Amino acid sequence: MEVKFWYVYILFSEKDQKLYIGYSESLKLRLRDHFKGEVAATKNRRPLLLIHYEAFTNKKDAKAREVFLKSGFGRSQIKQALQNRFGELGYAY
Repeated sequence: MEVKFWYVYILFSEKDQKLYIGYSESLKLRLRDHFKGEVAATKNRRPLLLIHYEAFTNKKDAKAREVFLKSGFGRSQIKQALQNRFGELGYAY
């Protein structure tokens, strides 16, 4: 039985120092689209860095996680959990 995954991912814009949170069935293809400027929401925010992703075997769980991470509490958890990564990038949150 083949296991199917859905991914929640977080991109960091080096241009505006803000986060973009999304989810996709194909992380590799979706990131390619972001990096090539083919996604309207991030086209003018490049360069982008993938700083975190999570894999889920259930689409509804992945979507729920994306919605949570986009909330104020979810964003504060991201910033706390990834504080060392942000430090490596030279940004303090």
